[in-house]
Amino acid sequence: MSTPPARGRGRAGEFPHVREVPESDLGRALDHASLVFHENYGDELRRRHRRTLLRCDRLGAYEEDRLVGLLAAHRLRLSVPGGQLPCAGLTFVSVAPTHRRRGVLSGLLEELWRHCAAAGRPLAALWASEAALYGRYGFGAATSLCTVEIDSARPLGLRVTPAPGPLRLVAPATAPALLGPLHEAARARRAGWPARDRHWWREQILPEEDEDDDELGPPRVVVLGGGTPAGYAVYRTRCADDDGTPGLVQVDELEAGTAPAAAALWSYLASIDLTGRVRAWGRPADDPLLLMAADRDQVRVTAQFPALWLRLVDVRAALTARSWAAPADLVLDVRDTRIAANHGRFRLLAAPDGGTYEAATGPADLALDVCDLAACYLGGTSVLHLVRAGLVTEHTAGAAAALDAALRTEYLPFAGDEF
Repeated sequence: MSTPPARGRGRAGEFPHVREVPESDLGRALDHASLVFHENYGDELRRRHRRTLLRCDRLGAYEEDRLVGLLAAHRLRLSVPGGQLPCAGLTFVSVAPTHRRRGVLSGLLEELWRHCAAAGRPLAALWASEAALYGRYGFGAATSLCTVEIDSARPLGLRVTPAPGPLRLVAPATAPALLGPLHEAARARRAGWPARDRHWWREQILPEEDEDDDELGPPRVVVLGGGTPAGYAVYRTRCADDDGTPGLVQVDELEAGTAPAAAALWSYLASIDLTGRVRAWGRPADDPLLLMAADRDQVRVTAQFPALWLRLVDVRAALTARSWAAPADLVLDVRDTRIAANHGRFRLLAAPDGGTYEAATGPADLALDVCDLAACYLGGTSVLHLVRAGLVTEHTAGAAAALDAALRTEYLPFAGDEF
């Protein structure tokens, strides 16, 4: 596999000119985002978005003095198998409708890769509004979510006896300190979750208003057990509609360390008065609720979709930082047309106590695009399935199965924090 030519920034003054967006330009940035995303930001949402941008790295594409492209990046620490890594969490990625297909997004991302290298961030991630677009830039769908709905017009039937501990509602303002340890334990189990500080809890998880549905009430937080909780749920409610649609309980997050604790929380949510439906929009595909349900007609998966899209900005750093479930000795022929350092043939030596990844000259066992390597990185996508789909080429029989065994995780990766 030949090395692709390095992509340059062009001559000084050549469009697009990408530079950091100063605080004085945040009003223009929000006007630009409102235009591209077809949204009319109210005063409170505009203030909230401004607070978010202040905490992000911000890159703008300028034509003369006009902002025509925007990219912001949260400074995240993303859980990966065996630990966590710095990650650029992309948001507000947008190009003015007058400047599409003129290299604006490419210019923004090329500058972001340089920022990631300088800051030691081997990963980038986003929630894609245009999934077909980001594969071309090396992002792969690394986690998937499902929407689960419960018919709560009748008592929820479960095959697991709910834990008997007391349930109590806590104020959202005090929730981060109480729920933080439970969330950290969940991140240790499942790759794909960013770490949270108090700002993230307040702005991303527990905002007063739901950005997508202004008919939903404020966030409610229920915990199981006194002292240190055994589990918690974050939810909102909506009353019945005039057309007879039953009241709704929308579950934004539910975490529990044991099946009985989870059963107690689901039973509570399904028994809230004046509601007849529970909807959890984003649950892991291996959610135990799906096995606990006594009647799968009552607990249904209504949608399944890609969630976190991951980019391995520095493949070597990413692969050598994660843990491995089984040993593997493979030569990977990796195609990356955007970041030259990732492109080429490398030998991966994986072991339960660590791994190495160095340039190689021998024949390749597997040939794959960097976006497909990213899709498999957290353990949520099977290499063998990609071989069967014609997306990965297996040159050595058994190589895909060996890499799958090394990448395997006990729990599927999960990304419930939409940013």
